[in-house]
Amino acid sequence: MKMIIGGKKVDSKDGAVIQVINPATQELIDTVPSAAEEDIEKCLEIAQQGKKVWAGTPLPERARILLKYADVIEAHKAELAELACRELGKPISEFEGEIGEAVKIIRGFVERANHLYGEVIPLDMGGSDQDIIFTRHEPLGVIACIVPFNYPIMLYAFKIAPALIMGNAAVVKPATDNPLAVIRLVELLLECGVPEAAVQVVTGRGSTLGKLITSSSKIDAVAMTGSTEVGIDILKASALPMHRVFLELGGNDAMIVYEDADMGLAVNEVYAMRTFNAGQTCCAPKRFLVQNPIKEEFTKRLIEKLTKVVAGNPLDRDTVFGCLVSEKAAIAVEKQIKLTVEQGAKLIYGGKRDRAFFQPAVLTDVTGDMDIAVDMEVFGAVFPIIGFDTTEEALRIANASQYGLCGGVISSDVNKAVKTASQLEAGTVVINGSGFYRTADMAFGGYKMSGLGREGISCTLEEMSQIKTYVLKGILK
Repeated sequence: MKMIIGGKKVDSKDGAVIQVINPATQELIDTVPSAAEEDIEKCLEIAQQGKKVWAGTPLPERARILLKYADVIEAHKAELAELACRELGKPISEFEGEIGEAVKIIRGFVERANHLYGEVIPLDMGGSDQDIIFTRHEPLGVIACIVPFNYPIMLYAFKIAPALIMGNAAVVKPATDNPLAVIRLVELLLECGVPEAAVQVVTGRGSTLGKLITSSSKIDAVAMTGSTEVGIDILKASALPMHRVFLELGGNDAMIVYEDADMGLAVNEVYAMRTFNAGQTCCAPKRFLVQNPIKEEFTKRLIEKLTKVVAGNPLDRDTVFGCLVSEKAAIAVEKQIKLTVEQGAKLIYGGKRDRAFFQPAVLTDVTGDMDIAVDMEVFGAVFPIIGFDTTEEALRIANASQYGLCGGVISSDVNKAVKTASQLEAGTVVINGSGFYRTADMAFGGYKMSGLGREGISCTLEEMSQIKTYVLKGILK
């Protein structure tokens, strides 16, 4: 597939390409251009024109086009799910659910934009009693939408829908390993009637392409989901041009399981939310703090559950556990487990790798000072079990991390659970569930190094627009 710049499908100026590999089979699916600096400059020049055309398009027309787009995505569900499944290795059933969420996200942002009001400012006593002051939400300009590999369709929707409904132009940068479904989504968007200059998609490695885009004065904001390391680079690149920056970054989320927890509920939540997408989820629980009296029973029942996981071809509908995005990613998880064992933990189940497939792994004797218990984010189905005695100890371990995306607390004592949640340093805390929880409407984001800003229908339209104050001076004379 090719990039889409100014409505045209193009190669990079120097002809460089990146191979897109099916991680489940190691077969070549396609290639995409590796954009050169000249390609990016051309794209951003076109976006400058696109932002004017699209901002001048009335809201009802923007809404009509985006609602049509939601219908088109729904109609192409089978095609998009298969394409995305082949390039990522996530089970096709999970992708079908993700596409359904993307459709809801787009429709939800349109609905809210139709009811996003300005304000009339109350008069003060300073001599402005004959003036009328009111506000309007106006576009920012050009938004760089940087999409991660793990939920490419849903997180594309969370960025493209608010950017466009508020009248901004968008430059989309998909993940290097799996850009094909996102390119296809942009193709469909243009077919629905968005001006060719208003939405473009460029492909290439984020280490070079991302800096070219985010340091440019020809964009006005960056909306990115990805690692904390990349987020820091984006902040640095955006500092001089003073872009608005919205970042949803990494996490090493703690899940606290008290001794009075419903054991079946706790084990099911841990299993389901950590194995989903083979463990490649920012807000999935990654540290399992289990009160010592039940730790042994919890571990035993978790392993029993994991022995029944159905792994295999992601295109097979019986598969519930696919592979990681690449063999490189699986090797990285393998190394993280090895380090944890070297630090004193015991690998008591799983942890075997077959190319990009990585068997779920359970680690015991994990202590709060090990890397995996603090700042080492593991993007795979790895279960480090950490014992604790008191609430204070659990909170100390949980809050020691630089991350603070989400968290979970399981207890039959709701008062204790809510009090614990109130002391967890995280953007979302789920009571009697894991932190792997997100609705289209909620303000999603983290504390500390887990990001800046919030993303969701309830808040992103304000983020992707700017308020202009209008003053009708002396109008009431």
